[in-house]
Amino acid sequence: MTAAVQPMSGHAKAVTLGIALMAGGYFVFALNDALGKYLVATFGVAQLVAIRSVGSFLILGPMLWRAGVNPFRNVDRPALQIARVVFATLDTGLFYAACVWMPLADVMTFYMAGPIYTLLAARLLLGEQIGWRRWSAIAVGFVGVLIALKPSTATLTGPALIALIGSVCYSLALVLNRMLAGTSGTALGTFQTIGALVAAGALAVFDWRPLTGSGVFWMMFLGVVAITAHLMIIRAMKLAPVAVLAPFQYTLLLWGIVMGWAIFGDVPGWNVLAGAAVIVAAGLFIFYREQTLKPEVTAAELTANSP
Repeated sequence: MTAAVQPMSGHAKAVTLGIALMAGGYFVFALNDALGKYLVATFGVAQLVAIRSVGSFLILGPMLWRAGVNPFRNVDRPALQIARVVFATLDTGLFYAACVWMPLADVMTFYMAGPIYTLLAARLLLGEQIGWRRWSAIAVGFVGVLIALKPSTATLTGPALIALIGSVCYSLALVLNRMLAGTSGTALGTFQTIGALVAAGALAVFDWRPLTGSGVFWMMFLGVVAITAHLMIIRAMKLAPVAVLAPFQYTLLLWGIVMGWAIFGDVPGWNVLAGAAVIVAAGLFIFYREQTLKPEVTAAELTANSP
């Protein structure tokens, strides 16, 4: 006699969708990183972030109009909103600034340590229970990152501090996404984009470089790519616990490997393939673990997670 297959609970479906959005969001972020690295060789960092922010409104504008709401009316927990905007803006600017001085692989090494910071912040700020299995998966995934990237001696120089601070800011912004789950993704994206536009616009006057038509196009397109990735990850953080999603930041490295081979013809070495295998194993372990737990979710929780 075959046992009946139990339907997946509402919470399990939400977690699965959250994982899919997180992985997809990091794929889009990989596009953002590669294009941004290329553009900062020609344009100033603040200039890039400012024009990128304008491009983001090509997505946010129609979303705001369709929703028919004013995101600045009855802002939920304004202090946390401001903190999130500050951390997200610092993360964006510091990442591109680090790319000017350091190889992309070295910058990514620091950001791949992000899941550790994220879990610590989730434990301290959200009170999430993090078992030894999740901590082990994080540690194993980070070992895979080190195997794959083999950080160069450039990581020991002064500019490394820029990447380190940027990765911490990114992790804190992720946790604040979870704390602000009651705010729509469109509103969060709008606040973040306006914050980046104001800050970068003020700094861009000190390093404004001549523009070209193609340059403006690609920086605007970068904004579309970036806000799409942010919205996907914001939504993921509403659907699943931080501790579940944190290991999937490592997939950013995997997307980078694929794009490097498919677009630039960079053939990965054995260390990259071995590290990628370790990262995938760690991520699959977390995914499998969450599918076996399948805790229930209440109707109120599902309502709170609505866009």
